[in-house]
Amino acid sequence: MFNLGQGVLRPSLPLYLQQFFGANYRMVTVIPTVFGAGKWIANLPTGYLLDCLGRRPLMITGLAVVASSDIASALTSAYGVFLGIRGVAGIGWAMFATVATTVMVDRGARRGRAISRLLMAETGGVLLGSLGGGWLYAGVSATSPFLFEAACMMVAAMAAGWLNLPTPARNASSATEPDHSHRLRGVVRVPGVMLMSITNAALVAVQTGVIVFLFPLYLLERGRLAPEAVGYLVGVSVVGRLVALWFVSRLPDRWSRLPVLGLGLLGYAVVLASLPLVTAHALVLTLWSLMLGAGAGFVAGLPTAIIGDRVALELHGIAVGWLRTLADAGMIVGPLVMGTLADVGSLAAPFVCAAVLVCALAWPCYRLTAVPATAA
Repeated sequence: MFNLGQGVLRPSLPLYLQQFFGANYRMVTVIPTVFGAGKWIANLPTGYLLDCLGRRPLMITGLAVVASSDIASALTSAYGVFLGIRGVAGIGWAMFATVATTVMVDRGARRGRAISRLLMAETGGVLLGSLGGGWLYAGVSATSPFLFEAACMMVAAMAAGWLNLPTPARNASSATEPDHSHRLRGVVRVPGVMLMSITNAALVAVQTGVIVFLFPLYLLERGRLAPEAVGYLVGVSVVGRLVALWFVSRLPDRWSRLPVLGLGLLGYAVVLASLPLVTAHALVLTLWSLMLGAGAGFVAGLPTAIIGDRVALELHGIAVGWLRTLADAGMIVGPLVMGTLADVGSLAAPFVCAAVLVCALAWPCYRLTAVPATAA
């Protein structure tokens, strides 16, 4: 429900900004930056607070914040106020998503499957919402996507209030530990946590900066495809991501994730680097779109699961907050860097640079040692 509402808003938000605020391209692109900044600010504090205030109240509060922001967004007529409201919505997103990810990481022997299924639900919700967002905007009213997302948030909040969110027992030392900075240092010093956090941030930067923003332009300009065909191939990449996530969710959870992550990163890098060499043939571009989505989906949940394997159970909330903080930094920086590369060089440059970045992370991931004894 959360991502269904987000998906409905995604295609209609730029249209709304142009219609009601006369927004130029810069004003439109500032919105996801402010939203991402709100998420970035709130991720780590949420990780500290989720076991103090309770996971269910924190999740419900985050959903209510997003719903209230949607209603306020539909009522305001000032762009500056609208901008601030979307930043507050990003804080609500972080409150929900940090709790949801932590609950999946706490699944112990089944965390790999749980994280993959969470990502499948996110991707499926965004896909379905994106298909209906434009129809709502054109067929009902310009503010209807905001109200629809608010309704989705309230349904999700009621579900979170009705269903039980498991909270693992904390040991006595962690319950009485007052030094929050010491706990974060303990998380960061666990072998592999920084590498997995950086890897996850790089994957998010590539996903947002290359796949989401530049891949459709590449298909339009280099592939010489019509907009309808571009939309079809973007949908094919989403299907590839879902298939890969489903495949990962079917694998046994006692496998060695690190070598598989290293090999998955190498395969993803090959697909990214070879895209500029692909001919403008519809069938070949369809195959590469499918492989791009599959490569991204195969490695998407592995860094989170590996951190869950390595960090002690009582520190999962802080670890997830730290992981999401770096991921949102990648979401903010990725489009800026990749867009600059495309402007300075060519449209092929971001794909090649993304491949080099992903490939550079594959070897240290492959070489990382076994899970330490502190893992849950």
